[in-house]
Amino acid sequence: MKLNWKTLIAATLMVSASHAETLKMAVTTSFYNSGLSEMLLPEIKADTGLDVELIVVGTGQALRLGEAGDVDAILVHARAAEEKFLAAGFGSHRREIMYNDFVFIGPQADPAGVSGAQNAVQALQSIAAAQAPFVSRGDDSGTNKKELTLWAAAEITPEGAWYRAAGSGMGATLNVASGMDAYVFADRASWLNFGNKGNLALLYAGDPALFNQYAFIPVNPERWPHVRNDLAMQLESWLTGEKAAALIDAYTINGEKLFTFNAVR
Repeated sequence: MKLNWKTLIAATLMVSASHAETLKMAVTTSFYNSGLSEMLLPEIKADTGLDVELIVVGTGQALRLGEAGDVDAILVHARAAEEKFLAAGFGSHRREIMYNDFVFIGPQADPAGVSGAQNAVQALQSIAAAQAPFVSRGDDSGTNKKELTLWAAAEITPEGAWYRAAGSGMGATLNVASGMDAYVFADRASWLNFGNKGNLALLYAGDPALFNQYAFIPVNPERWPHVRNDLAMQLESWLTGEKAAALIDAYTINGEKLFTFNAVR
């Protein structure tokens, strides 16, 4: 019996598909909005055969998905919350992968004088004093957690008509700020990849308090035996390897670097 070559190719593709492994990973909207995932995922698939299914949510929701055993791993950026997650036994360990920084975005005219701030706390104090429109993510994300920590350090409870909680991801929140010509606290990568800047500009950055570390945490298989810890470890090995380092460090927009690889190998 002679087999048609098209039939053989179709059969080969079906076998390959049946052997494909899928890992579910909850990731932050800031990581997704940066565009980095679009570049990394095809390379991960080519090198490992892994299909990485991303669930794009804020850090708070990503941690809750991990607590429920609904994902195999998480990639987030809120260290205090991550350590609480680990201490409760929901994650097996924490592996730092890359970092960037948080920045203050606002109207180019800068009515609150944020560009002249000496530090991040002073930037927020200036916005509050001027009661200038400010859009917060308000979604329990890593970015939102950092923003609230800074408000607390400034000894200010942000409230009133000037302060709006969008309850949305980073891209959507930047869109709201652009439409309102308002101030907003964002991660640098999402800002650089944002295409609807309008009259907004990056006004303040550089305070060490704005350091933004991203970490990979496999969900604990001892807590949730059904999770694919084997695939999570395979992905971690790739994310901390030389190729990932080169790709992450080389990822730029208009000549500006979005992330710096810092996994300890």
